[in-house]
This record gives sequence, C-alpha cells and structure tokens, in this order.
Amino acid sequence: MPALPEGEAVPADGSLPPSVAGPRPLNRARSSGFGVYVHVPFCTVRCGYCDFNTYTASELGGGASQVEYASTALREVGLAQRVLADAGLGDRPVSTVFFGGGTPTMLPAADLARILVGVRDAWGLAPGAEVTTEANPDSVTPESLAVLAEAGFTRVSFGMQSAVPHVLATLERTHDPARIPDVVRWAREAGLDVSLDLIYGTPGESLDDWRASVETALATGVDHVSAYALVVEPGTKMFAQVRRGQVALPDEDDQAAKYELADDLLTAAGLGWYEVSNWARGPEHACRHNLAYWRGDDWWGIGPGAHSYVGAADGGSQDGEAAVAGVRWWNVKHPRRYAALLEDDRSPGAGRELLTTSEAHLERVMLGVRLAEGLDLDVLDAAGRRAVAGQVARGLLDGAAAIHGRAVLTRRGRLLADAVVRDLTA
Repeated sequence: MPALPEGEAVPADGSLPPSVAGPRPLNRARSSGFGVYVHVPFCTVRCGYCDFNTYTASELGGGASQVEYASTALREVGLAQRVLADAGLGDRPVSTVFFGGGTPTMLPAADLARILVGVRDAWGLAPGAEVTTEANPDSVTPESLAVLAEAGFTRVSFGMQSAVPHVLATLERTHDPARIPDVVRWAREAGLDVSLDLIYGTPGESLDDWRASVETALATGVDHVSAYALVVEPGTKMFAQVRRGQVALPDEDDQAAKYELADDLLTAAGLGWYEVSNWARGPEHACRHNLAYWRGDDWWGIGPGAHSYVGAADGGSQDGEAAVAGVRWWNVKHPRRYAALLEDDRSPGAGRELLTTSEAHLERVMLGVRLAEGLDLDVLDAAGRRAVAGQVARGLLDGAAAIHGRAVLTRRGRLLADAVVRDLTA
C-alpha cells in the first residue's frame, strides 16, 4: 500500500482552517451540496495487484472488528457534522454517497444501511441523491441487495474485472465469472442501477480475452462500464512477481489496443464515454459521485486512509498565486488506530495540505480535461491557451470543440491525457 503524503498536523478536534470556512457564494456549484465517501477497509483476500488500504481478517488480528465498524464510522460522521457546522458549512445536503473499499458488502447490508442513515441524519440527502456501493460478485445475495435498495441505495458497482478464468486467476480474483449475469439481474430486480468494473492489460490476457470480457459485460445489459488499465504498483504482490521475472509488465501498446477495442464495443452498444475510463448509457447513468471529484466539488471521506477536500469560500483568487484555494486532508491508515482516535473523541486525520491557487488550477485542468464535456479554455492561462493549437494539430484535442472554447480530448488524446495536461499547464 502506498504511504500517506506528508503534510501539516490536523487539529485534534478536526477543525478546518479559517481560509476555507464560511458559506459558499450562490454562484458556486458546490453550494448545492457535497459528497460523502465511506471507506470500508475489509477484504476476504488481498488481490495481488491491489494497493488500496485494505485488510484481511488475519492482517487485522483481533482488533478493528468488522462487527464494530459501522459504529466507528458513525463516530466520524458525528465529528464531520460538528466540524462543518463550526465552519459554517453544515447546512448543505449530501448530493452523493459512495461506499468503497475494500469490499463494502463484506459488512452486513444492515450495517451499510445504518451508516447511510447516519449520513442522512447529519446533513440530509438532496432530492434524487445518488448512493452507491462497490461490491464483489460473490459478496451479495438477492436479499442483501433488496435491503440496500430499501435503505436508500440507488446504485451498485460490481468488480467484474474479467470474464476469463485464467485472467481472474492472475489477478487473484476469487469470484466465478458465471455469477456476473446473476448479480446484475438481482441488483436490477431490487431497483438498483448497475455498473461493472473491468481491468485490461493483465499479464497473459489476449485481445480475444479482453473482447470476451467486454462483450460479456454488455450482454448483461448494464448501463455503465468502467475500464481501467492495469497498473503494477510498488509494494504489491504483482510488483514483486514482476521483479522476479514471474510475470511481465503490462505493454503500453497492448493496453492502447484494448482501450480502443473497448471504446468501439461500448460505443456500438450505446454507451458513450463521459470520462476517460468510464462509459454510460446516457448522462442519467453516469456516476455522479465521481463526476463531483472531477469537477472539484467538496467531499468528506469517512474511514481509515480516506481523503477529504473542502474548497475556499471565495475560490482562493483574492491574493494571487499563494492564496489558499482549499484544504485536503487524509485519515490514519490502520483501522485499529482510526478506531482508537475516534473512541477518544479525536480527529482521525493524519495530515493535511492547504492548496494554493496555482495548485488548485493544475488539478482543475488535470481532472477537467478527462471529461467528455471538456474544459473551458478560459480556465487556462495564456500559455495554456496558446498550446491548444498544437494539441489540435497533433490530433489530441478536438478542433471543432476548440473553436467553440472547449478543450475536449480526441480518442488518441484520451490515450495520452497526461501528456495533454502537461502541455496545457507547462
């Protein structure tokens, strides 16, 4: 697992710096609400490629009980409610809630529902709020999905990854791929919107293997698919296997071919891309929680290792490049330490950073350009606007969109999005 970033200390009471406190101007998009992320750090097994902050029962030993986790998370909900109220930000309803992990559905559905009730009691849910949980295909039943829907969940995102047994074995995924159509059907019968997550570029995966995975996902009739290139992160079991020569690193050309194949198949099936790695059957099926991240909205992250962000009330533009544009903070990683701090009525925050206007600008470009809606060219500085013509000439930005004042990636540009961002912010 990656180390937490360094930063200044978070006050024991979790209070926000004065630079980000205060009510939001009415013309700010985030004034209509904010998101809540709930990290559930438990997994049955740790997959060899995964570097998320997750733990198996054997790794946790006798502490940080899953049985007590809902109560622990609710303590942080209470802390968040007090902190935001003290900062003058407590009157915003929650527009999206996302339970991630780990495997959130390792907790009983009643526990997930209890956490959602706590969020609703703390701030209220905005009309039509999106409430998502991630799930492994082998961690749900028709009954558990019905409980979640009854509690107010609207969406489930299943970690399918692949439909091919040998690819799943390399990833150390434990579910039976034949179960995917069943869990999608159960979720839909419960009234939940469904997304499937796929990974491409696994060592040993052929182009035909990848085609079979995408086609299997589409055959279920889902309205949202996420497709992510495998990244072998330092500290993972797969990284050690690569170092020992047991498996090969993913090939960039192979991953590019698989991305283009996925885009062809998904588009032909009526799912359009709305973010580099995400396709939906119309905007009503896009993941609004993730869109809020990409658009720079506020969110509070509940759970060990979870990150949070609150932007400055005035946008941070009053005092030049060094003005504070927002604050980001992150919780301690280990569930036992996380629980102990909250039991002592202390913030579980491990550190925080105040973002300057220039840092926030870089992030806005980096995230905004990944969206199909593109980025308003007025967001760019003079050098960035001058760079747009070169990106259009190289086929990385759409020329027609640029004429209308938007920086929109072409498909080739999606494959080279990081390079586009570097050029626009150089």
